[in-house]
Amino acid sequence: MVITTFLIFTGLVALTTYLLTRKDDRATNTGYFLGGRSLGGVVIAGSLLLTNLSTEQMVGLNGDAYREGLSVMAWEIVAVLALVAMALFFLPRFLRSGVTTVPELLEKRFGHSTSVITTFIFLIAYAVILLPIILYTGAIGLEGMLDVKSLTGINSDTGVLVFMVVLVGCIGSVYALFGGLRSVAVSDTLNGAGLLVGGMLIVIFALMKVGGEEGILGAFDVLAEEHPEKLNSIGTESQSVPFGTLFTGVLLINMFYWTTNQQIIQRTLGAKSLREGQKGVLLCGTLKLLGPLYLVLPGILAYHLYADTDIRPDQSYGILVRDVLPPYLTGFFAAVMVGAILSSFNSALNSACTLFSLGVYKSILRPDAPDKQVVASGKIFGGILAIAAMIVAPILRGQESIFSYLQTMNAMYFIPILAVVIVAMTTARVPERAANTALITGLVVIALGYFMPIAWIDEQPFYFAGGVMNTFHFSGAVFAYLIVMMLVMGSVWPAEKPWQDAHSGDVEITPWPYALPTGISLVVIVFTIYLYFADFSVLA
Repeated sequence: MVITTFLIFTGLVALTTYLLTRKDDRATNTGYFLGGRSLGGVVIAGSLLLTNLSTEQMVGLNGDAYREGLSVMAWEIVAVLALVAMALFFLPRFLRSGVTTVPELLEKRFGHSTSVITTFIFLIAYAVILLPIILYTGAIGLEGMLDVKSLTGINSDTGVLVFMVVLVGCIGSVYALFGGLRSVAVSDTLNGAGLLVGGMLIVIFALMKVGGEEGILGAFDVLAEEHPEKLNSIGTESQSVPFGTLFTGVLLINMFYWTTNQQIIQRTLGAKSLREGQKGVLLCGTLKLLGPLYLVLPGILAYHLYADTDIRPDQSYGILVRDVLPPYLTGFFAAVMVGAILSSFNSALNSACTLFSLGVYKSILRPDAPDKQVVASGKIFGGILAIAAMIVAPILRGQESIFSYLQTMNAMYFIPILAVVIVAMTTARVPERAANTALITGLVVIALGYFMPIAWIDEQPFYFAGGVMNTFHFSGAVFAYLIVMMLVMGSVWPAEKPWQDAHSGDVEITPWPYALPTGISLVVIVFTIYLYFADFSVLA
């Protein structure tokens, strides 16, 4: 029953995606990489949501909630603030410029060398950080839900992990390399609906199991009575998201992720108009308000059910799904989870193809190449990158918190790129040399802070970031330094001509009239939710 349901839902999504996109233009740059700039608000919202809601979220964040409780919902709450910033500040400027990638914007603003440096930073980060983590967490989650050992006859944990990594990587590559952005976006939207339904069903069934005869409401009473420390939104210094980091690294990482990360914003760059783009981004922000229900609460419920067992936190979500859902729903949700895994994987792969094709092949190797060759180069590069990610993914086994590991590693390239993009959009005379210096300096300084020991204590390395200063505070301090450094360089060596942000004419940029009031409403709701669950006494 589980496998039958899984195959039916997966096949239905694939067939529907093919029927809706079979006549799409995949031969030109705009058609393949931006879906022909034809994406509407609902498709953008669905694609943004599911690209984000992959297994590094479902498995990783629930695993953190299993260990630490409600404080990890900060990642979801702060994300809404970043989406509001994207809709009101960043998106109008992106669409006005008519760019396809973030490096392309930086090339227009600063110069070719800035674009090249940014492109290579993105590609290296996707290859060694993002894509392998997506495959690893996907394999771990599906292993728990489907009991892959019994289904395949593979007895080795490593063997199961490698099998699932290769399976998911191959399927995701087909979507990304042969379908283009619109195929990715449509399949994202279909799977997104299933993910939301399935995620909420898991919460309901788990609450019923914990509540027993008292039902769903009784489950909250059980949690409040037996695990009150798990229901506090305020993180302590010993936890992965201390309260103070909400105003430094956590905020900045979310800002980059939702406003500058090529994997995410490529959906919004494919909007048919600014109005539709803002609708999609703000609708995604509204849906993210529900995130703690299916990305955090299941981890807390799993802690109540399995705290006395020897399972690892990153195993808790898959085990909970298999434990509380009936077999036919387990198969459905496993199919949805595969969709979520594929969404993040093929979205990152599609973005990497875009960055390589336009930022390396077209820009450096073959400036005179026709669109057909540019698209083909992206497919070849994407295939190589997918294989590399499959090789790296199994090496990640053993990380205590895969979600925290992801965010910490992301800061190395998130912080310098975000700093440069903000300066690019808000100044006119900061020169190319300042942007290049910030990109390289930020990457090197954060890497040294993470990996270069400043002392040895009890024969163990002692690092600046994480030892002297919380890693998120450290990344926030580096961000501030980079901004100040670029502004100073702009004063000392200003660009010869001020940059002018001219409208390219590629996208209609009349804003949605309800964007500002909707954004303000979302900000108010975010603070209300966070403060409702806050117990500041833990900071004393």
